[in-house]
Amino acid sequence: MKISERYLEDFAVGQTFGSRRLRVDKEHIKAFTLEFDPQPFHIDEEAARDTIFRGLAASGWHTAALTMRLLVESEIEPAAAHTRLHRLT
Repeated sequence: MKISERYLEDFAVGQTFGSRRLRVDKEHIKAFTLEFDPQPFHIDEEAARDTIFRGLAASGWHTAALTMRLLVESEIEPAAAHTRLHRLT
């Protein structure tokens, strides 16, 4: 069975899958948030120190987008992404 043909019930609790590693630095965090989620704790390191994060925090939208990219490139390879990704890269 191709992994992209699996349904939720085909996966087991605790089952894991790998992906490539991705390094995200503060410049990458700031670049994304300046364009898509311009909140002080994502952009301003000084302002971020006085928040619950106690420092610069990546946007949830940023981490979701990175996760999606890693998922699409992984061994799981969602069916909807399969044909499109190969045409884009």
